[in-house]
Amino acid sequence: MRELSKNVPEPPFRNHEFSRDVILEVLSNRRRRFVLHYLKQNGDHTTVSELADRVAGWENNKPIEELTHRERKRVKNALRQFHLPKMENCGFVEYDSRRGNVALSEAASNANFYIDSLTDGDIPWGLYYIGLSALSAVCLVGLWLGVFPFDSLSPLLCGVFFVTTLTASSMGHFYDNYYRMRLGARAEPPEVEER
Repeated sequence: MRELSKNVPEPPFRNHEFSRDVILEVLSNRRRRFVLHYLKQNGDHTTVSELADRVAGWENNKPIEELTHRERKRVKNALRQFHLPKMENCGFVEYDSRRGNVALSEAASNANFYIDSLTDGDIPWGLYYIGLSALSAVCLVGLWLGVFPFDSLSPLLCGVFFVTTLTASSMGHFYDNYYRMRLGARAEPPEVEER
C-alpha cells in the first residue's frame, strides 16, 4: 500500500516532522481530522469509498447503514477533490486518485495528533487547575492564620492531601489527553457525540 504514488515526487518533509503551520492547516478542518482518525484507527490504509462512508457517518451522527446517497456522495466528492489532495501535498497521506486508495504517510503514522474538544459538562483543564490552586492558597492562608476550620488540621495532612490531589489530577489529565483526545486512540473521534 505504501507504493501508491510511485511516479509522483515526494514532498521534502514526507519523512520528517511536520511544522506547526502545516499541522494547524491540516487539522483546522473537521473532515481532515476525521480522515486522520480513521486511518490511525483502522490500519492506516483504505479506499476513498470506505473512508467517505465513515466520515459521513461521523459528520451526520448516524450509523453508515442509515446514510443517504446524497450524504455519502457529498463527503466522497469533497475528499477526492479537495481534502485528500491537500493532505497529500502536506505529507499526511498517500493518495492514488486513479485507484481510489488512501494510506497514511510514514510521517503521519509516527506522529500523534491531539484535539482538545470539550463536550457538555466538561471543564477545561486550565480552569480546573486554577480552581485547585485557589483552594490550595485558601488552605495555606487558613493554616498560616490559624482560622477555623483550618486550625484543627495539621500542615502535614494538608500537604499530603494536595500532593495526592495534584498527582491524581495529573494522571487524569494525561489519560484525557493521550487516550481520549488523541486522534486514532478511540473508536470514534473526540468530536463525535456519543450515540
